[in-house]
Amino acid sequence: MSEQFFNRLEDELNSSRDKNLYREVRLFPECRLNLCANDYFQLRHDPKVIEGAKKACEIYGTGSGASPLLSGFLPCHQSLLEQLCQWKHKSYGLLFNTGFMANQAVLKHLPGKNDLVLADKLIHHSIAQALVQGSARFKRYHHLDLEHLRELLDADFKNYETVFVVTESVFSMDGDYPDLKKLVELKKDYPFVLILDEAHGTGVFGETGGGLAEEMQVQDQVDILIGTLGKSLASMGAYILSDSSTIINFLVNRAGEFIYSTFLSPAQVGSAEIALQILQSAQEKRRYLQEISRSCRKILNIEEGNNLPSPIVPVLIGDPVRTLELRNHLLQKGIMVGAIRAPTVPPHTSRLRISLHTGVTAETLEELGNIINPWIKSQP
Repeated sequence: MSEQFFNRLEDELNSSRDKNLYREVRLFPECRLNLCANDYFQLRHDPKVIEGAKKACEIYGTGSGASPLLSGFLPCHQSLLEQLCQWKHKSYGLLFNTGFMANQAVLKHLPGKNDLVLADKLIHHSIAQALVQGSARFKRYHHLDLEHLRELLDADFKNYETVFVVTESVFSMDGDYPDLKKLVELKKDYPFVLILDEAHGTGVFGETGGGLAEEMQVQDQVDILIGTLGKSLASMGAYILSDSSTIINFLVNRAGEFIYSTFLSPAQVGSAEIALQILQSAQEKRRYLQEISRSCRKILNIEEGNNLPSPIVPVLIGDPVRTLELRNHLLQKGIMVGAIRAPTVPPHTSRLRISLHTGVTAETLEELGNIINPWIKSQP
């Protein structure tokens, strides 16, 4: 390989460092408290979930052995899909190896060249990238601003064959969420296709943990529901659910993200299936998680969304260097949190991303406040 090639890579990395975009991969074995993961119910270490993975391996082996359209789709995959459909009140579904692949499959392949996609401005990168690669035109409405969405619908709805609206339920960097009841009300005047990414809402909201759509009683109005197995479900992979067999069959035949990869390992499927069963009856833990989420925002003086029950708590710093300094200050105390900087979030909005879980106590929150609040006050 040429020296010119390596020089170009070095130049780009150096430029990224200067802009505070450089990402490092590090292990923090000394940390006693992980507030950086998305395992909101700490099911990764649950003995029943681990046993589910072991049992699946004993029956089906350690890997699926092939892509799903060859021999990789196993009875365990079918069993998990059926449980997901029943849980989320949908008729048909697909599993994917990652949430990124699921979002890519939906947004790249379903909207056509004569269609329009309206997406929340802060939609996840996996969706934003898919929109750029797809054939449909897309526009972004202001974050959570349903009046702006209505304006775009009113202006554009009649100019396209089909209009899609895509949003996350709980947004991964701010922990806020749309009023889904008001959003689906717009479908009465503008019958668009609603795509909802429930990655961070699943487990956390709803009577059975079905997500924000269940909490707001609009599951029947969600046309395409996307979710991951790697957060509350303590595994890895993702799913797409719908009441339309046509949508699912189209993706089976057209989505390379589904067709051309060795399928999910039985261990991941077995662990997710047990976690799903646990979550459905975890009402007390759900209430507790929402309580500590509100308490954390109050202790850390979070002004915007200070009463949100979402376990994703952002501490806005602004400057990326100071954000890293506070992250490192917490690391020295044995606490790991995320230091989120551009391009993951807009410039000048760098923040700590605190991800709470059911193992967090009132004493934990008090300790966080005693570390973070004085540090922020001491900064110029």
